[in-house]
Amino acid sequence: MEYRDDTDAVMASVRRKERTIGKRVRIHRDGGLVYLTFPALEEVGVGKHLFSTRLGGVSKGHLGSMNLSYTRGDAVSCVDENFRRIAGVMGKSPDDFVFTHQTHTANVRVATKADRGKGLTRERDYQDVDGLITGEPGIVLSSFFADCVPLYFADPVNRAIGLAHSGWKGTVGKIGRAVVSAMTEQFGSDPADMTAVIGPSICGDCYEVGEDVAEQFREAFADDGGCDAENCGPLLRDGGDGKYLLNLWEANRRILREAGISPAHIGVTDLCTCCNPDFLFSHRASHGMRGNLGAFFTLE
Repeated sequence: MEYRDDTDAVMASVRRKERTIGKRVRIHRDGGLVYLTFPALEEVGVGKHLFSTRLGGVSKGHLGSMNLSYTRGDAVSCVDENFRRIAGVMGKSPDDFVFTHQTHTANVRVATKADRGKGLTRERDYQDVDGLITGEPGIVLSSFFADCVPLYFADPVNRAIGLAHSGWKGTVGKIGRAVVSAMTEQFGSDPADMTAVIGPSICGDCYEVGEDVAEQFREAFADDGGCDAENCGPLLRDGGDGKYLLNLWEANRRILREAGISPAHIGVTDLCTCCNPDFLFSHRASHGMRGNLGAFFTLE
């Protein structure tokens, strides 16, 4: 099915549906490219960030149009051009980007200038990395999404940043806490000084999971209070046949709070990928027929 990149209509629809647009999320349009930024990170002022939408690229069909994955069947030339457009908005070169290698782990890698280009213009020499941190300016930390949770981290005191991919497995593994610990160890970050943003991803009303996933969340959040056989904080029995509704935003908010970040410094964007499939890629809404969104963060 051909995707129609009707930017004006899609943006108007998103603004009508999502009350938090303009409060927790800003929509930008640069030529044809449409991307998001988050006021909570902009106020910290440590660098430049963005989160892509599916608008403003050159990919076709169900990958239309700003697909940022080389593994979904897209033409390499289209993905290359899409990354060039992202790089242009950030004032960077594709050689500055450093990719995760996402396998739903809680592993975090320190990115340095020696890693520039890895995943995009150079081969990666690492695997199983769902989180990246750096204290070096100019490197563009990069991770990719289509319902999973993007986590951004900023330490304005020690001038360090982090970015992580947190699906349900990464959330059970508490990758948010792992990033905070890694930044504390590597850069001397104090969680009390840090700001974190939970980016656009599937919401708790859309994310239904089975008993196998529910049991792992009950175990992971057993010490957080309020757990019983039915419900456990971010996990709610939905009345279906052995099904639960899982709120990954709430789960990650609790993890970040547990890691020492002040509740006042944790932003939740409240923008659901599954509720807005014309604006953001969603694996669940598209039944797997989708491209990838990208989260990007660079220290300046």
